[in-house]
Amino acid sequence: MLRKASVPTASNGKYSPRCSKGRSPSLESGQLAPEGKVALKQKVTLLRGISIIIGTIIGAGIFISPKGILQNTGSVGMSLCVWAACGLLSLFGALCYAELGTCIKKSGGHYTYILEAFGPLPAFVRVWVELLIIRPAATAVISLAFGRYILEPFFMHCEIPELAIKLITAVGITTVMVLNSTSVSWSARIQIFLTFCKLVAILIIIVPGVIQLIKGETQHFKNAFAGNDASVMGLPLAFYSGMYAYSGWFYLNFVTEEVENPEKNIPLAICISMIIVTVGYVLTNVAYFTTISAGELLLSKAVAVTFAERLMGNFSLAVPVFVALSCFGSMNGGVFAVSRMFFVASREGHLPEILSMIHVRKHTPLPAVIVLYPLTMIMLFNGDLYSLLNFLSFARWLFIGLAVAGLIYLRYKRPDMPRPFKVPLFIPALFSFTCLFMVALSLYSDPVNTGIGFAITLTGVPAYYLFIIWDKKPKWFRKLLVTIILQILLEVVPPEEDQKS
Repeated sequence: MLRKASVPTASNGKYSPRCSKGRSPSLESGQLAPEGKVALKQKVTLLRGISIIIGTIIGAGIFISPKGILQNTGSVGMSLCVWAACGLLSLFGALCYAELGTCIKKSGGHYTYILEAFGPLPAFVRVWVELLIIRPAATAVISLAFGRYILEPFFMHCEIPELAIKLITAVGITTVMVLNSTSVSWSARIQIFLTFCKLVAILIIIVPGVIQLIKGETQHFKNAFAGNDASVMGLPLAFYSGMYAYSGWFYLNFVTEEVENPEKNIPLAICISMIIVTVGYVLTNVAYFTTISAGELLLSKAVAVTFAERLMGNFSLAVPVFVALSCFGSMNGGVFAVSRMFFVASREGHLPEILSMIHVRKHTPLPAVIVLYPLTMIMLFNGDLYSLLNFLSFARWLFIGLAVAGLIYLRYKRPDMPRPFKVPLFIPALFSFTCLFMVALSLYSDPVNTGIGFAITLTGVPAYYLFIIWDKKPKWFRKLLVTIILQILLEVVPPEEDQKS
């Protein structure tokens, strides 16, 4: 018998999540589920946590086109400063999430923190936009980069057919979905391998760059801050591009309940990962400028390939392969983490109940993983993906800023909450202000696209009242929510803690 879905309610101004009733507190607090139970297991070690963060942050951008920052800063020196500053600012955000992850030991990331601080409506809007648009579009975009670069060595002297790119991309997406549906352990192991490949790819660029510096190839660093002056609008847009390149530091918080010893491993994984990524990004850009001038970088379609062709000869063929593996790692890490947001949102009653069920043998959140598959494939073959991402890029920073602002709010609302890891208050204040500033800037600089994205986000409000609050739904509507057939086909059941309710 399936458990009856209930609606999150508010009493005395406090949100009472569905999972607080009839659920063993072990799962909520991040304790390991007893062996043999049908539940998600704590299989994310410190090394796997680092690989999730690094493997998701480092995608195709650092290898293909870091020109957005250079274009908006106007000089080599200022662009390197912005790369370093964005790394520091991202570290601030990651430290805030480390505190949130150690005091709220539930999976779900942004969704869970907004839910705890501000209640169900903004949390539902966040997961609504993520499920319908942001995650399918983001997965499709990074997958297209994978498809293009895995085929690059076979089409060195001609244009790659678009159909071939999309077919290979579809195979890549399917592989990621199958992998994450089959085994948490294998998904994490492959993520470690792919993270190693990403770091090797960065070293392939950094080491020759250092050799060039030793040889005295510093002509492109002379008068490094000379050039076109950054405009008042350009500098903030450069930060926007940089923050996008670093985005991904929050993904470990999506799987908090599956992290071993989260009080220790979450902060450690976040700090180690951000230091590695920041140093790697800055040194990679320094390496580019040892061989490529600022003007040439702005004209290049794939900076890493241009760099490799000039210094490595035939070995440059390896660079597209490493870029493809980097993209595959971002696909795998993103699906692994975001599926847990859908799992938790379903557990709280904000998404269909089937999404909070687990495969009886594999112990993976199978429905929460594959729910992305049809939407991603539709966008891959039919959608204007880059427009969708432009519409909703502001939504990511709006809700991240809101989640970090929730940290400040919880300091005063719940001062007695255990906080094994605590950051100085100026860090969340500065980071949340920066996020909200970028959101306001996007409204000013691109009102049309941002306005469309804002309107799409607002559709979550009527959806919340229709699907969650309204409890007098017609019989035909309720039948649409029946999960028994899917449960039998997918061989999934609620976690055993839920079955007791």
